[in-house]
Amino acid sequence: MNHRVIDIHAHAMPLGLLDFLGTEGVADLSALDDGIVRITPPVSGVAEGAPIPLPRAQFDIGRRLADMDAMRVSHQLVSLPPFVTCADGDDADLAVRIADHGNHALAELIAQAPDRLAALGLVPLGTARSVEVARRCLDELGCAGIAIGSRGLRREADADVHEDLWALLSERQVPVFLHPNSVPGGARLHDFWLAQLAGFPMDTAVAVSRLVLGGVLERHPMRIALAHGGGCVPSLTGRLDLGWTRKAVARTTPHPPSTYLKRLYYDSATFSPALLRALVAEMGADHVLVGTDYPFDLADLDPVAGVLAADLGPDATETVLAGTVTAWLGSAFPGQW
Repeated sequence: MNHRVIDIHAHAMPLGLLDFLGTEGVADLSALDDGIVRITPPVSGVAEGAPIPLPRAQFDIGRRLADMDAMRVSHQLVSLPPFVTCADGDDADLAVRIADHGNHALAELIAQAPDRLAALGLVPLGTARSVEVARRCLDELGCAGIAIGSRGLRREADADVHEDLWALLSERQVPVFLHPNSVPGGARLHDFWLAQLAGFPMDTAVAVSRLVLGGVLERHPMRIALAHGGGCVPSLTGRLDLGWTRKAVARTTPHPPSTYLKRLYYDSATFSPALLRALVAEMGADHVLVGTDYPFDLADLDPVAGVLAADLGPDATETVLAGTVTAWLGSAFPGQW
């Protein structure tokens, strides 16, 4: 088995970004020593005063590298968490400044271990300035790719404001990691951590359905990877195709939705061998790659064991663990790796 295992779904919250959020008055840092940060709803997308976990590994490289060794992960592609993406905000200038400060802080953090870490720079949705941020990530900070939320500034992924961004990412075939950052359902999901447990998977499905039926992926073929095994996306393949066939309002593309869904990439964080096996059967091993959601408490702390437990066979197992990520990264693959 190849010993290089690259985790595409890992987060960091550098201290420099936390300090900036505190200075801007959008974060309460008083409980940092207890591993908690509170960020205002327009920025975080979570309820007012909700405690957001902040394990030390979010900003401590030594702790991160030790954990990676224990997890049998050789490399990480690190992105900022969804709680700083301004999904429900209305201040585009603040969203851009958070992204810029966060991306610079992230670049400084991973520079402490460039042989094992690379950045996926945050690009905020909802503003035409997202193109500027993407260019800074790729051309100035040397990010291996970018990370986006499922929506931004209350605008959906297929909104016209994003056309220039999608054109850039398609033209340059940039690796794009899409992570949910909002939830449908409102107050129905306020209990039991349901916003993340159930809301995030649904949110990914809504965003991807809009990218497909809105014609974005037809106009701009992109190299997009989805968090959490695509959330609810795989289970909607047949239903979306049925709607495309029978509902004139959903017949917006020359090909059925499954065509576009099978061009996307899906991380392995399904937490179920049966679901991972089904995902590989549906989308192909060459479109599934390792993701953990480290260092949050809902992370897969033994991703290699998770892939092995799916009993995919030696070739597919090797593809998921090491092959697919190379194809997804393409020319952006960090040379030192």
